[in-house]
Amino acid sequence: MGERTWVDPRLAVDIGGTFTDVVLLDASTGEVVVDKTLTTPSNPLDGVRTGVGQVLERAGLRPGDITAPIVHATTLVTNALIEGKTGRAGLVTTAGFGDTLLIRDEHRYDMYDLQIEFPPPPVPRELTFELDERTAATGARLHEPTREALDRLTESLRAAEVEAVGVCLLNAYVNAGNEQLVADHLRAQLGVPVCISADVSPQIREYPRMVTTACNAATMPVIGPYLDELQKWLSTQGFGGSVLMMLSNGGVVSADDAARVPIRLVESGPAAGALAGTWFAERLGEDRLLCFDMGGTTAKACLIEHGEPELTNTFEVARVYRFKKGSGFPVSVPSVDLVEIGAGGGSLARTDTFGLLKVGPESAGAEPGPASYGRGGTEPAVTDADVLLGLLDPGAFLGGDMPLDAAAAADAARSVGDRLGLSAVDTAAGIHEIVNQNMAAAARMHAVEQGIDLRGVSLLAFGGAGPVHACGVAELLEAERVIFPVNASVLSAFGTLVSPVRIDLARSMPRRLDAVDPAERDAVLDDLRDEGRRVLASAGVSAADVRFRYGIDARYSGQGNEVTIWVGEGDGWPADDTGVLAAFEAEYRRIFGLTIPDVPIEVVTWRISASADAERVDAGPIPDGTGATPTGERPVVFARDAEPVATPVYRRTELGAGDSFDGPAIVEERETTAVVRPGWRVEVAADGSLVATRSDTRIETRKGAR
Repeated sequence: MGERTWVDPRLAVDIGGTFTDVVLLDASTGEVVVDKTLTTPSNPLDGVRTGVGQVLERAGLRPGDITAPIVHATTLVTNALIEGKTGRAGLVTTAGFGDTLLIRDEHRYDMYDLQIEFPPPPVPRELTFELDERTAATGARLHEPTREALDRLTESLRAAEVEAVGVCLLNAYVNAGNEQLVADHLRAQLGVPVCISADVSPQIREYPRMVTTACNAATMPVIGPYLDELQKWLSTQGFGGSVLMMLSNGGVVSADDAARVPIRLVESGPAAGALAGTWFAERLGEDRLLCFDMGGTTAKACLIEHGEPELTNTFEVARVYRFKKGSGFPVSVPSVDLVEIGAGGGSLARTDTFGLLKVGPESAGAEPGPASYGRGGTEPAVTDADVLLGLLDPGAFLGGDMPLDAAAAADAARSVGDRLGLSAVDTAAGIHEIVNQNMAAAARMHAVEQGIDLRGVSLLAFGGAGPVHACGVAELLEAERVIFPVNASVLSAFGTLVSPVRIDLARSMPRRLDAVDPAERDAVLDDLRDEGRRVLASAGVSAADVRFRYGIDARYSGQGNEVTIWVGEGDGWPADDTGVLAAFEAEYRRIFGLTIPDVPIEVVTWRISASADAERVDAGPIPDGTGATPTGERPVVFARDAEPVATPVYRRTELGAGDSFDGPAIVEERETTAVVRPGWRVEVAADGSLVATRSDTRIETRKGAR
């Protein structure tokens, strides 16, 4: 390992719910070294230290050899909000609006549920403080808070021992003067991080703006100290690069900017996976690709269409019911549009009150982990089921560095199987089938919401558990093709290295299109451009390399909801009213199937995406194959009530370009296992990707099949 020559080494880290992934990439040669280590929830930096140290040792590099920015994705923000393990934050709002987080938007996601549940607010009512001030909807500051009122507020927050403060005042998206006045006073007198809604989400609608600000304030004490500790450790070790953080929109920014607005990190890891999917889609010539990312805690699905993932301007986090839109926090942050479900290798199986087998969303996580980890877990997890079915080799998990306990997996499965009247193996087969059904149903529902038919769309399978389950999920989705990329297990971490530096900014200024004052519009855009240049400059991008893309949220006048359209690029507003109207009507027709004639459109929010191209990274081709030869075989159960099938086992590192073989087959590498079900045929692409094509949908594996 140490004899290779590294020309331009780049380091990436992705903290997941169960594993922390580390990727070392030579941007010049495409050489890659990867590692996975268990996430350490009590102190995430411990897992990062371990993984980074192991990768550098295997590569024969010292910390000082890494001079490029270190790119980081993380689930810390998401997990903190879902688990309620946030900092003790206070919220300051206008007098009379202290109950906004409790009232929400008055929408019931299930109008017939008399015991309807919502997640508790990220900032509780007792830590929400009202302030006598008022800004009009026009932006006029009708009443500024007095110095005496600010002093009383400071003392109240100090007595409450808050660790951060969010300020969200009425109509501050139009004029942030009062918010800034409050924030300046609190920063000077209180000495804790303070954020304002005008920086976090300067957009119309009071509840989404306030809950986004509250979530941001509540996670500042989580992400800020971690990033400080990380940067100190990197400096102490001698790393020469700064830290860039992956955002939910698929871009990266400096660690300091991420710490100021951590809510932008809420889908950091999944967004990195989507960007990796975009990279592979381009190289494989795939115009449409479904990214299927299954890790230890969750599974994610994201559609890549026309070479890029779809973005959404509102992402819902911490849902009480995962499939019920409206049961979580609707945070106003640009995010890659994906569906996430509690289905991973650590997802736990149980029987419900009706005696039916259920899997997830509860997860064993990294501590204690599945029963087969031997760390104290006793309930059966998906990984345990995969071990019992023969899909995973207990002795080869993480290359043998972390052997699994098959006996413990059997005991755990038996504890549930006894209640079902099933053997441990049939229970495991049921767990495997149910988790596949759950993931396919989530992907299908997400596609239906977007008006998309997934049939025939190729799957890109990654994550530690994704390649194990991908063919089964593809069969349920009626997909004919599955691609297992190189280093699939750590593809999200790899995605951070091919992501552009990017920030998406927005500001609401409702105006009818035919009544927009160009000078007023350009003043808003100038502010957004200045902020975009500042953020990108802090990430090391020169002003000359910054590109701006412009969009709007618009609606027909009198409507209550908007659609987002992008109208062009440039250093100034790039479209005339005729072009904007045409783009709006085209998008409106795509979504709703019609347009409304003779009704003017209203622009509600103005958007800018500021970005700079990522440096191009190309993975070199692998050597040509000489014929795929199995290294052995083992019995594998592919369905409930089925006989084991003698299944060839291949080493991924021994396969060459052009090699091919038929399923059933197992392809093992250190960090994951690709399972090729019966009825599939695999060919090895030039870059080492395994491309599985469904060749026969009539294969039967059940007992008694003829």
